[in-house]
Amino acid sequence: MPRTKSELFSSTADWLRYDKEHVWHPYSSMSAPQSTVPILRADGFELELFDGRKLVDGMSSWWAAIHGYNVPELNAAINEQVGQVSHVMFGGLTHKPAIGLAKRLIELTAEPLQQVFFSDSGSVSVEVAIKMALQFWFAQGKTARRRLLTVRCGYHGDTFGAMSVSDPVSGMHSMFSGNLSPQIFAEAPRPLGDSESDSSANPVDDFERLIRQHSDELAAVIIEPMVQGAGGMRFYDAAYLKQVRALCDETGILLILDEIATGFGRTGTLFAYEQADIAPDILCLGKALTGGYMTLAATLTTRHVARMIDGEGQGVFMHGPTFMGNPLACSVANATIDLLLASPWQQRVSAIESQLTKELAPCLQSSKVRDVRTKGAIGVVELFEPVDMPSLQPRLVELGVWLRPFGRLIYIMPPYIVSPSALSKLTAAVITVVGEMD
Repeated sequence: MPRTKSELFSSTADWLRYDKEHVWHPYSSMSAPQSTVPILRADGFELELFDGRKLVDGMSSWWAAIHGYNVPELNAAINEQVGQVSHVMFGGLTHKPAIGLAKRLIELTAEPLQQVFFSDSGSVSVEVAIKMALQFWFAQGKTARRRLLTVRCGYHGDTFGAMSVSDPVSGMHSMFSGNLSPQIFAEAPRPLGDSESDSSANPVDDFERLIRQHSDELAAVIIEPMVQGAGGMRFYDAAYLKQVRALCDETGILLILDEIATGFGRTGTLFAYEQADIAPDILCLGKALTGGYMTLAATLTTRHVARMIDGEGQGVFMHGPTFMGNPLACSVANATIDLLLASPWQQRVSAIESQLTKELAPCLQSSKVRDVRTKGAIGVVELFEPVDMPSLQPRLVELGVWLRPFGRLIYIMPPYIVSPSALSKLTAAVITVVGEMD
């Protein structure tokens, strides 16, 4: 006879014990799992624990919850839509939430982007973008064009196509290298303000050499604009991205921009590519698209790419996720975009950047710190050595903040609504733990 919920979990300790024994968390070991923190509820920029403590959220739930939690406008969008239709297959059917979202995205992004394909996660949106590029050339009979050019220190997701264009060393996927399509990697763009770089060497030279050398076999270039996220939180100059666009134009190779992490204001402009005054041939969006409420992504492309894939009506694009265009997700995405555009988001992001720059600067006094950098609503403290997560994570919780360091990085990417005092609590916690490392 099945056990009831009350028999299984009579206390918070029981919940956590079951979690530790059976629930596999991201990038974790089941035989030696790290401790997890039980969340009771979330509101605004705070996470409330089962024991009543509240943590200032400095992660925006992996950069998605830009408006914070329990947002009335987003709650209302979900509640209204669930009474109409929560899900329906997108094959052969359509609905207003998806059509309205497509219209919003087309209006907000660069003019050439006119076609929208919905999927269910950022990683899948990258898979879709890669498929678009491959089918673009396949429809023209150029089947040798099946490789992609990207840069080192990049990260595009954990599915197989996305893994193949993430850094093979720093991208966490080296064990799968024998199972991945072999792609081409240029030197990473030089980080902004990196005094240790050889100023006489221009990293775009390596990119140019490779794009010319492999032009006959390349389907596309894929790159994160302005900010390389999970590959190291590296910021680079808009001039590099502008040169990449020019080289793609010159060689006729498609340019895919992965704005899953940077889209919707995180870097100070609505989309990071705007800072280079360029437009991609294919654009990947996700994360903040629904304000962190539901999983949804979009891949946008041009009419030219779509028509070539269609082969003048003789072909179809070969992809179709089960939850493609989910009405609930599209409804909350529409509400998220409306809320963002109606808010003073530019001023908020600018204020966050200024405060992060000022308040994280003391970390440079530590002998353990290699660099401190900020861009938009992103603040990064880079150490010389990897952090000790089993001890650092609980210490941050003790200090009343939720941050999720990785590798050599302690970073802050808060909701845009974070208050100055709450942001100071985040920066003070970072300064404290860095000081305790000396």
